[in-house]
Formats: sequence, structure tokens, C-alpha cells
Amino acid sequence: MPLFHVHGLVGGLLAPLLSGGSVIVPLKFSATTFWPDFIDHKATWYTAVPTIHQILLKNPPPATKPHIRFIRSCSSPLSPTTFHQLEATFNAPVLEAYAMTEAAHQMTSNPLPPGKRQPGSVGIGQGVEVKILDQNGDEVPQGAEGEICIRGENVTKGYLNNPAANESSFTKGGFFRTGDQGKKDEDGYVFITGRIKELINKGGEKISPIELDNVLARHPAVSEAVSFAIPDEMYGQDVGVAIVLKPGQTLAAEELKKWVAEKLAKFKVPRKVYFTENMPKTATGKIQRRIVADEMLKSEKPKAKL
Repeated sequence: MPLFHVHGLVGGLLAPLLSGGSVIVPLKFSATTFWPDFIDHKATWYTAVPTIHQILLKNPPPATKPHIRFIRSCSSPLSPTTFHQLEATFNAPVLEAYAMTEAAHQMTSNPLPPGKRQPGSVGIGQGVEVKILDQNGDEVPQGAEGEICIRGENVTKGYLNNPAANESSFTKGGFFRTGDQGKKDEDGYVFITGRIKELINKGGEKISPIELDNVLARHPAVSEAVSFAIPDEMYGQDVGVAIVLKPGQTLAAEELKKWVAEKLAKFKVPRKVYFTENMPKTATGKIQRRIVADEMLKSEKPKAKL
């Protein structure tokens, strides 16, 4: 994880040092040298974004697997499919966490064994109070969806010289609005259902792109999948998906739509499927829906004649 990003700087570097641990920082990420470095330096855990986990899964695991206390995943949603593949391949518990720069990185996390790890969930509050609130700042009933809001000593007090952002980012009770939609189960585990601004509004039906991503990731031919809103004359918005196939796999758009229709409500079936060889990513390896959507929609536009 790059050290100019809060995940690498706080989660990967400063927190282990503060706790008395040692940190191995390669000059760059390489799947071919990752495990030799891990073994040579006697590392016991690593933290990464889902993209890095997926790259490691695509490469042969070490002949002699090291003892790994845990594998941490953060900065982007980890699909349950990848969660189970990681645990089975590396024989280590996977702890998905949820973090923001505004909260000095970590806000929630799945606990270490013997605590319960919940695939698809970012876990329970860690040092912060987590509530699911409606637009008025009132807590919603347990299990209902709303905005994930946090309050705690590690949460920022506000944005410098930006009163408008401060007014819109905090509730009347002093909770910070994350901008993420989610819910809690009966055990207090948080499930993120999407960025509020990224929810697909199809004729009034709100569709969670994360839910659709997780379903698409289960298809045996799919390596990566990102869902997003596309313009539609009738509904305002409809569902588009960008797909990267696994090496050697073929898949027709209609075949994929039929497969999704067997698992989700009809209105969630993608109207448009874009196949691409590479998914646009940030410097930290995080996939951003807006960038993916822009790239896919741009590819459809006819080129001007010279």
C-alpha cells in the first residue's frame, strides 16, 4: 500500500510500529516477490486492497505456506467470493475493515478468531460509535438502510476553512456523515450497500451496485465486475456493468444477463454489459465507479470524422 495514502500510512506503517511490531515495506508491489519477501522477513500478516488480493490469488501460492495470523482488506468492498478464496488458499482468517481519512483510517473491522467474521460485512465499530441514520439525523430501525454515521475521538472535527462542508458533513448529534449507505444486522455488523451518490435510481427503484458486483463476481468466467448507472430515456437511469473475464474464458452479454436474472430481481438485471481487458484503477489499486462508468460510456461514443 502506498504510504501517501492513509491505508498504507496509518494501517500498514504507523499502527504496527506503535504496537511494537516491525514493518516490511517493499519498493513496489510484485506478485512474484511478495511471498519470498513475506517468508524471508518472517511477516505474520498483510493489509491490502481487494485488487492486490485478487492478483495474489491469480499467481501460484508459495510451495510452503507461511503461518499467517490474518489477512486484512480495506479501502474497497471485498466480495464474499474473494473472501472465501483467500481463506481457503492461504489458510488464514480474512478481516475486512472499513476506513476513511476523516476517521484516522479504521472505523469498523471484523474481529480476529474466535470472534465471528462475516463475509460481505465490514464488521463492528472499532473505537467509534456507529449509527445508521436517516436524512434528518434520526436512527433508523435495526436492519433498515440509511447513511452510515460515526462519532469518536479519532473522527475529524471538521474541514479547514470550509464551513459549507462542515455543515453538510455532520448531524445535529455530532455524527460524521460518511456518504455511504448501509445497514446493521442483529449482531451490530455493518453492511455497506453503496455510496449514496452511486446508487442506481431506476425509475424510483434504488439498486445497490455493491450487491450486483458481489453477484457478478460469483460467475465462474468473471475476474472483475463493476456496476454503475447509465442514462435511460424511460427510467432516468438503468444498470450498466463492466466485466473483465478470466484468462481463456468467453462469455456473451445475453448469457450473463440470463445468469443474473436467475439470482436477482428482474429490475436489477443489467441493460448494458461492457467487456474490457483492464479496469481503470487509482494509484492505490482502488476501482472507482465514476471513472469506470466514464470510460465505458466514452467507448460507446462515435468518433468524429476528420
